Amino acid sequence: MANTAGAPVRAGSRNSNPITIGVLALQGDYEAHVRAFKSAGARTVLVRKPEELAGLDGLVMPGGESTTMLKFLEKGGFFDALGRFASTTPCFATCAGVILLAREVLNPTQRSLGVLDATVERNAYGRQIDSTILTLPTELAGGPLEMVFIRSPRITRVGKNVQVLARRDDAPTLVRQGHLLAATFHPEMTADTRVQQLFLDMVRAHKAG
Repeated sequence: MANTAGAPVRAGSRNSNPITIGVLALQGDYEAHVRAFKSAGARTVLVRKPEELAGLDGLVMPGGESTTMLKFLEKGGFFDALGRFASTTPCFATCAGVILLAREVLNPTQRSLGVLDATVERNAYGRQIDSTILTLPTELAGGPLEMVFIRSPRITRVGKNVQVLARRDDAPTLVRQGHLLAATFHPEMTADTRVQQLFLDMVRAHKAG
């Protein structure tokens, strides 16, 4: 059974149809996502085995080291199970999670789930020392969004069905494709939960059919 690491959805109409968000907990700062979604009013569970995907309404794929994540995913059929899950169920990927989700990975090439119609270049903004925090315009309501970039990938191409919600120097930093949401930055590292709220809204709409 997955480890519970969250809180019930806030009181009100949302409680009548509660949702459960899984957080992939193989590597990276997945606990920061747990805290962020708890602040946004969601219940979360940690996911470390493919069978723990069952019953989830949505999944968060955190940042970290994508090659290390792949090593874990290649055990016990987890990679294939995650690909099937991501093709039909809402997923929110950040940083290295975007690399796993993308259709094409460059610098260097790397295996990926291929469900997000985008090309992603690894470590495109430099090394850890080149990490930065920027406040940039976004299509989300509420004005500019604080974005924390840590060894972030760059999205260099998106398909026609991918909606760009924010950019950095013309490169997309927040994109949506149907039930998929991807950020090349770390929204879990700020107090602003608008990105998490967007994903929760996507999950609720998907669950409602």
